[in-house]
Amino acid sequence: MPLKLNYLVVETYITHININNAMKKLTAILLLLAFNLSYGQKHLKDYDCVDQYAEGYAKVRKNGKNGFIDITGKLVIALKYDDALCFSEGRAAVMVNNKWGYIDSTGTEVIPLKFYEVYSFHEGLAAVNEGKFGYIDKDGKYVINPTFAQAGSFSEGLAPVSRKNMWGYINPEGKEVIPIRYSYADKFFNGSAKVMLDGKWLEIDKAGKEVKEIPQQ
Repeated sequence: MPLKLNYLVVETYITHININNAMKKLTAILLLLAFNLSYGQKHLKDYDCVDQYAEGYAKVRKNGKNGFIDITGKLVIALKYDDALCFSEGRAAVMVNNKWGYIDSTGTEVIPLKFYEVYSFHEGLAAVNEGKFGYIDKDGKYVINPTFAQAGSFSEGLAPVSRKNMWGYINPEGKEVIPIRYSYADKFFNGSAKVMLDGKWLEIDKAGKEVKEIPQQ
């Protein structure tokens, strides 16, 4: 006699399993958040400042020096930097004697401390300033030569750059894809960016086309 399945029972059972799995994932996330919060509160008294965790590490500051703790609260990168940025794409910018460079998650200096200004890595590149801004890769090699007065991080394949107090956008090859003609240019988010042109705030798309004018407050 062939086996007959009650599909309603099977569907209900599968739904129950999916709900259980979802609840387990939610519980795990909540426990992790609680863990982070409890450790953050615990270590607030150990340091003058504790930043949020990024890529498993949190920047901490004590007596004017910066280092990093891991998720357990252990100090894994010594308090020896005058300033530092949080980890991003496996690199953290650090500064000693007004010169910036980058370390990896082991604390090894992978890019020498020689820059006046730096940004965190985004989309594989970081904006750095040695007199003018350019973009380096994670080995510290220039991918886009330093020719800009100001620059911002890459977002959605484009980065804002400035010459002669005007802004535009370049692609990862350094090609100017949206002309440098704005008095202000923000990074792209969800396909659009905020810019200022002739005293008006505008929203443009990635082709440089005006999407809408932004009313002034």
